[in-house]
Amino acid sequence: MFMTPLSNSQIDAYNAKGGAVGENSDPQAAQDRFLKLFVAQLNNQDPLNPLDNAQMTSQMAQINTVTGIQQVNETLKSVAAQMGAASNLQSVSLIGREALVDGSSLRVDNGVARGSFTLPARADAIRVDVLGAAGQLLGSVELGPRGSGVQNFEWSLNGVDPALVDRFSVSATANGQPVAASLLSRERIQAVGQVDGELRLRTESGNSLRYEDVLAFM
Repeated sequence: MFMTPLSNSQIDAYNAKGGAVGENSDPQAAQDRFLKLFVAQLNNQDPLNPLDNAQMTSQMAQINTVTGIQQVNETLKSVAAQMGAASNLQSVSLIGREALVDGSSLRVDNGVARGSFTLPARADAIRVDVLGAAGQLLGSVELGPRGSGVQNFEWSLNGVDPALVDRFSVSATANGQPVAASLLSRERIQAVGQVDGELRLRTESGNSLRYEDVLAFM
């Protein structure tokens, strides 16, 4: 009983079953199964209508392509796993550092309140007001001229109850014209971890920050 040459649709179906969703996705195993089937076809081909060289080359090329794709997929999975492990190791180094995020809250440590903000352009005069929960003014810091970019400041409580310190505001001018400042909260990172495949930073204040929401680290 003679066998007819495999059609392209049969080859494609075999590759799909043996490669992508087969019970054994190992590239070498898929290649071995194909070669066994290919040899069986050669042994049982019709001598009056043998498989020509073009058909043989086409079928061999297809299995090589599928095998190559499987190997590439396995390599990419390995690379992705290694990159994930490296990312986790690097994120551990963020513990203990401060993250700058949008906000106007202040960090209070050892009688000193600390905050940050950004300026879009140079300012000739800058005043930072420290406010309580009810909006009452607790104190001010005159910073003088500053350039554009991230600016940091400190304010000594001088006996003010730390529990009263809530937030801050910034007034900046250049040549008598206001300069809009963007306020930043400084959050000290306490722990890092993966949540639903996303890197999260837990802070001492209890907040959970997404890595992409952090504007800078200090």
